[in-house]
Amino acid sequence: MKTSNKIQKSKINVLYIDDEKENLASFKATFRRFFTIHTANSAKKGEEILAKNDIEIVLTDQRMPEKTGVEFLESIIKKYPDPIRILVTGYSDIDAVIDAVNKGQIYKYIQKPWETEYMKKLINESYELYCLRKESKELTETLLRVNSQIEFMLRQKLSAL
Repeated sequence: MKTSNKIQKSKINVLYIDDEKENLASFKATFRRFFTIHTANSAKKGEEILAKNDIEIVLTDQRMPEKTGVEFLESIIKKYPDPIRILVTGYSDIDAVIDAVNKGQIYKYIQKPWETEYMKKLINESYELYCLRKESKELTETLLRVNSQIEFMLRQKLSAL
């Protein structure tokens, strides 16, 4: 797996939320050899998993009883801004897609039934994006810190003149 992250983990942490238990079982059975799979059958349980685990990729079904997938993705942005968000649905609802992009800040939208190789590739690509964003954030923080130090040293030199 190609990634820019300096520290490559053994498995990517993926959270899949769907109110249909068969979909959760199928997803876990299909991908557990490649990724660390966490599953939740509700938005509430999904939030509990996010609170306890370092999740890099979040996939959620759109149509669920408590909250839609878009509502869930939108609700986690402030507290968990880093995971890459993917909306999965069995329905072709253009309004849901638009909301997902605008409100849930999703990376991709995928329709059920998903094709295994495509989903595997999508998760790997999502993880690469996750790593690039994380690295960019770290570099920006380092740049700001170094810039602040340079400004401080420059002020000291100017005040010594």
